[in-house]
Amino acid sequence: MTSPELARHFELLFGSPPRIFRAPGRVNLLGEHTDYNEGFVLPCAIGFSTRVAISPRQDRKLVIRSEDFSELFEFDLDALPSRGLGVWCDYVVGTAVMLQELGHPTPGASLLIRGEVPIGAGLSSSAAIEVASALALMSLNGTNLPLPQVAKLCQKAENVFIGARVGIMDQFVSCLGKAGHALLLDCRSLEFQFIPIPEDLRLVICNTMVKHEHASGAYNLRREECDQGVRILAQWYPGIRALRDVSLEQLEQHVGDIPETIYKRCLHVVSENQRVLAGAKYMADGDVSRFGALMRESHLSLRDLFEVSCRELDVMAEIAQSLAGYCGGRMTGGGFGGCTVNLVKSADAPRFAEQISERYQAVIGIKPDVYICSAANGAAA
Repeated sequence: MTSPELARHFELLFGSPPRIFRAPGRVNLLGEHTDYNEGFVLPCAIGFSTRVAISPRQDRKLVIRSEDFSELFEFDLDALPSRGLGVWCDYVVGTAVMLQELGHPTPGASLLIRGEVPIGAGLSSSAAIEVASALALMSLNGTNLPLPQVAKLCQKAENVFIGARVGIMDQFVSCLGKAGHALLLDCRSLEFQFIPIPEDLRLVICNTMVKHEHASGAYNLRREECDQGVRILAQWYPGIRALRDVSLEQLEQHVGDIPETIYKRCLHVVSENQRVLAGAKYMADGDVSRFGALMRESHLSLRDLFEVSCRELDVMAEIAQSLAGYCGGRMTGGGFGGCTVNLVKSADAPRFAEQISERYQAVIGIKPDVYICSAANGAAA
């Protein structure tokens, strides 16, 4: 649905013309599970967005509807919940709560949500709705936060209000993505630079159509395991505060001192940070072959060391490697299902998409969704 259609639908429901704000989902090329370890990531925004239509109300109510779900939610702005209710509107309410805590209370508002980002696919539909909602709500109260601060506010909404211990990557690239570029982000300092993606490449995103039930619990467990690794390593390196501060040499010196599972988690994060920094240089130099090799290494590390892959992701990643135009690929997102991302020569992308869909369905028995994308711009009105 286009923005004019969304506006007409909003007027039918609420009787007033809205302003519309858009924020994209993302795909991460390199740097998985490094953001909450204060490390480096290399995502890009994609051309699937969430749109939030909004208009002010005269009362003190926050009224939220979605075109994708039937429920209508209504909240008293003077008595917002302090924790999420476990429903989709939490992402909107959480941003309102965080704005309020920052001293930017939301006036009465009606909102209508339209989502294009596939839910549960690891393409960050949650960050898209958070960022679009934050921009929409700020438009009513005159708040003008810089986009990096909007990203931090949305991350806090997910951490504190919803209870998912996500890093900053998803919200940051949803805010600040740039068409034709990946975004190299230092998740500690929030310094970033844009890395051009060669014009003759496409991102082919392959949705396995599965999301295993233990995904969210395992995500938080992986965070705890990384934190445990930091506590153990701090015995020898008291200056460290995150795995970002640990070198491969330091980690390897203590392979016998760290429980095997914790060591594997640490080894993934430390080596993945190195892959991001090396990969950004390769991409900037147009060395797609070496970048692609790092993507394959990343997948194996996520499978064998961090143990967040699954059969469906592994099958999808393996099939891709035999197809014409393939330059590199891996699972993307938190894991246990969701998507792979592949760098594919533009001329070969349509045939690649057809073949990977056919072959995956033949092996797994599920027809995947396959999207041919390019890196897109971040959030906007």
